[in-house]
Amino acid sequence: MHTVYLGLGSNQSEPIKQIKNAIELIQKIETSKIIKKSSLYKSLPVGYLDQPDFINQVISIQTSLSPADLLERFQQIEFQLKRVKKIINGPRTIDIDILLFNQEIILTDDLTIPHSRMLERAFVMIPLMEIEPNILIPKISNLKEILGKLDKKTLTKIDGQSV
Repeated sequence: MHTVYLGLGSNQSEPIKQIKNAIELIQKIETSKIIKKSSLYKSLPVGYLDQPDFINQVISIQTSLSPADLLERFQQIEFQLKRVKKIINGPRTIDIDILLFNQEIILTDDLTIPHSRMLERAFVMIPLMEIEPNILIPKISNLKEILGKLDKKTLTKIDGQSV
């Protein structure tokens, strides 16, 4: 079985409900099981700023599927939840990113693992550290230094909400 970390995000059509719907669909993927879920976090948009704040969560799963098969399943879930890609970093009903796949480095036309921008994003790294504080990220030797550089003011933990 492979251990995979996913970043989930939404800022459209009741974002908390969208995250919940995505998790329910991820739970239905064959030979896969959700292991851990972070708290929900509210974050400011990145890149394209003229849009609502996001709700984010990081989850870990165990699966026997390959990275390519997982990507295909997650794209199907995004389609099912009516994700439309109009603007880079723009509003979306759901975004499912593969952050880490075991300790592998994967570079294909469709997939980059570790996720290429995860280390720059508090809305990924803080929830990831919440569920896996001792995580190792390939080719990163000083995770504490990276975390120290992130702007944590762009992120607010949502207390009392879980999915």
